[in-house]
Amino acid sequence: MKKQPQHSNRGCPEPRPHVAPSAGGGPGQGGDWRRRRPLSLLPFLSLRDYGFCMAALLLFCLGSLFYQLNGGPPHFLLDLRHYLGNSTYLDDHGPPPRKVLPFPSQVVYNRVGKCGSRTVVLLLRILSERHGFNLVTSDIHNKTRLTKNEQMELIKNISTAEQPYLFTRHVHFLNFSRFGGEQPVYINIIRDPVNRFLSNYFFRRFGDWRGEQNHMIRTPTMRQEERYLDINVCILENYPECSNPRLFYIIPYFCGQHPKCREPGEWALERAKLNVNENFLLVGILEELEDVLLLLERFLPHYFKDVLSIYKNPEHRKLGNLTVTVKKTVPSPEAIQILYQRMRYEYEFYYYVKEQFHLLKRKFGLKSHSSEPHPRPEFFIPSPLETEEPIDDEEQDDEKWLEDIYKRELK
Repeated sequence: MKKQPQHSNRGCPEPRPHVAPSAGGGPGQGGDWRRRRPLSLLPFLSLRDYGFCMAALLLFCLGSLFYQLNGGPPHFLLDLRHYLGNSTYLDDHGPPPRKVLPFPSQVVYNRVGKCGSRTVVLLLRILSERHGFNLVTSDIHNKTRLTKNEQMELIKNISTAEQPYLFTRHVHFLNFSRFGGEQPVYINIIRDPVNRFLSNYFFRRFGDWRGEQNHMIRTPTMRQEERYLDINVCILENYPECSNPRLFYIIPYFCGQHPKCREPGEWALERAKLNVNENFLLVGILEELEDVLLLLERFLPHYFKDVLSIYKNPEHRKLGNLTVTVKKTVPSPEAIQILYQRMRYEYEFYYYVKEQFHLLKRKFGLKSHSSEPHPRPEFFIPSPLETEEPIDDEEQDDEKWLEDIYKRELK
């Protein structure tokens, strides 16, 4: 007699063993679901979608190959190969990646005459060799005011120079953007206007410590009576060299090429101030040259790194002393007061720049080592003294002399 199986829960179906679900079908489909398991890695793609992706990848590969055959590899591969080195393809095809340029990479030093410019140019020659920037100079040294065509030509020549560059020349401010160029960063240095005038007056006549005959080479056509003209006579008797517009000298370097920039007055003064604020990174004061060099080193390290240590080097100081003007004499108090009156706008601009420079120094925690400033003279607006057109700046660069010193410095 067979024993009947006992069920504790009558009317309930027997429990079945648990089987994990599968995207390819349940276990009732036999071994087919195991054979389709690889497609479980792409649960959201059908076979048609998978084929489309493979076709797109094939087209991309073919397009990349076509691109490489016609124009070289992608730039990121060139950069990667340049970084890793040993790239024979890079040596044979296409230019290397662009050099990372410092900012700013376009600097113009439109240096004002008799404001320490020869000292700074000598420093720049040493610095350009040391830091590898492009120091661009000009063969024209005595033309500060340019025609429209001359401005366009000069701006074109400057703008196409290899960057990073620093261009230097005695020239009044140029507005690059007016002619569609990229406006560079400007720097400059000025000094007390009367002291600048006296330095230029005696330099044209007697030169400096580089040689006794230097002044004869510079101004060979100057008559003897003019060369030895007493400075007081020149000022008190209103000679053209000691009166306006010849005394209106510093402001046009910042005002620009507009004809009104050469006329002593408020218009030129205000425009010069505006350009200082908008286009000049730094306008320093020659009386505080070490602080000027220190700020230039902080603002433009790619150009002026180590400039202060080079300037303080005893050998450089010896060379700098050769540029000191000789036979300078001080005019009488009466003549000085007349100069103050004639140079009213020049002093307004000088004190404005000086205040801005001292404000900048305070921001960087620099203290002024100069003596207490002299009180500003009381000005009155003088009547027009001369109406003649200003002549070109007669100061020229001694490029040959600077080149000789530069070569000796590098030995």
